[in-house]
Amino acid sequence: MKRFKLSSNWLEDYNRKLVSAEEAVKVVKSHDRVFITAFGGDPYTLLNALAKRKDELEAVEICSCNPVLPLEHSKPEYEGIFIDNPYFVGAGNREAVMAGRGTYTSVSFSNYERFIKDGPIKTNVGMLKVSPPDRFGYMSFGTMVAHSRAVVEAADIVILLVTDQQPRTHGDSFVHISEVDYIVESDESIPTLPEPVSTDKDIAMAEQIVNEIEDGCTLQLGVGGLPNTVGRLLVNKRDLGIHTEMMVDGIMDLLEAGAITNLKKTMHPGKMVFTFAGGSRKLYDWMDDNPLVECHPVAYTNDPYIIGQQYKQVSINATLEVDLTGQACSESIGTRQYSGMGGQLDFVRGAMLSPGGKSFLVVSSTAKTKEGLVSCIVPTLKPGAGVTTPRAEIEYVVTEYGMVNLRGKSTRQRALDLIEIAHPDFRAELRKEAKRLLFIP
Repeated sequence: MKRFKLSSNWLEDYNRKLVSAEEAVKVVKSHDRVFITAFGGDPYTLLNALAKRKDELEAVEICSCNPVLPLEHSKPEYEGIFIDNPYFVGAGNREAVMAGRGTYTSVSFSNYERFIKDGPIKTNVGMLKVSPPDRFGYMSFGTMVAHSRAVVEAADIVILLVTDQQPRTHGDSFVHISEVDYIVESDESIPTLPEPVSTDKDIAMAEQIVNEIEDGCTLQLGVGGLPNTVGRLLVNKRDLGIHTEMMVDGIMDLLEAGAITNLKKTMHPGKMVFTFAGGSRKLYDWMDDNPLVECHPVAYTNDPYIIGQQYKQVSINATLEVDLTGQACSESIGTRQYSGMGGQLDFVRGAMLSPGGKSFLVVSSTAKTKEGLVSCIVPTLKPGAGVTTPRAEIEYVVTEYGMVNLRGKSTRQRALDLIEIAHPDFRAELRKEAKRLLFIP
């Protein structure tokens, strides 16, 4: 990635703040609250240097959002020294949270910035990974804008890890050298996500959804096999637009196939708007300095009233289980926190406000557990399960056995409809439970 020639009016400031990772993390004190961002914004070089200070620290709280790589400080031997407190649990700290060494803060993605800047708990140190500066001294948050600006504004001390692996994205995605305290240079890469493999279930669900998507719709596609499968099946649509939380390879592929033009969008016509990206290195290189894509803070991209201004906004997200009244849990297995609220509810609400908008929650009819095969259409959610999408806001629910629209329907009709798209082996038991709960006569 090309570096711009640095000019002297801010270069002196840059060089004065340039230190090693070990020197930078010395600012962290016991009981401090350290905020990192997520995905491609997590500065692993800084976190690893911080973990080496384990004999000097205690009770340092690390706030994160869906870290995708293992975090050194999350290992059992660091218990009590570092406390994971993610706003969205990820692969990097899921074991620590589930084992009770960490905790979880429940916040909708659209509210992250507000909680960071105006919340009751102060952020002492912010650590972020950015692109090299341009000729004016601005660095880009690249693949992870989301709440990065809020961390810079709220933290007492800001440390940036600068790497030429971070793409320079357009939009509201820049931080100036004058706004930060320490700079650490690195060749650290951006985590990539493996290409999702489409299962037969994914294809069956995607085919039903694609039939409901019209030319000219604006799309939000989430992570995983199903959204990418939907993307591949949309290649024959025309004039699609993108206003999404996450930029994925499937969106880039749709653009190259000619299905996306962004010309019918109400907001930002001609542009693809997102707040973070996760995918292949090809995706990150394609995003670099590409004026077609704009990365904006999550308080904007995920604001339901912004989403709702798009004509025919379509939201597609996955969930873990749906009960017979229409409540959906997408984040926990009973009381055990698996992921987080994220932006699912933001886009469900936004699509509901959008003229001609539609929201789809997809769920496999069954899941494999230690106890055997279980139904993901359930009489009631597991005790302690988080309600990610409330029953008052749910619309389409899709399994490999069918699709139902629950909007405006009674509990009785919802129960009957959901039983019909459950796995056939569980339908009789679901009817029995629905009668016991007085959902159906």
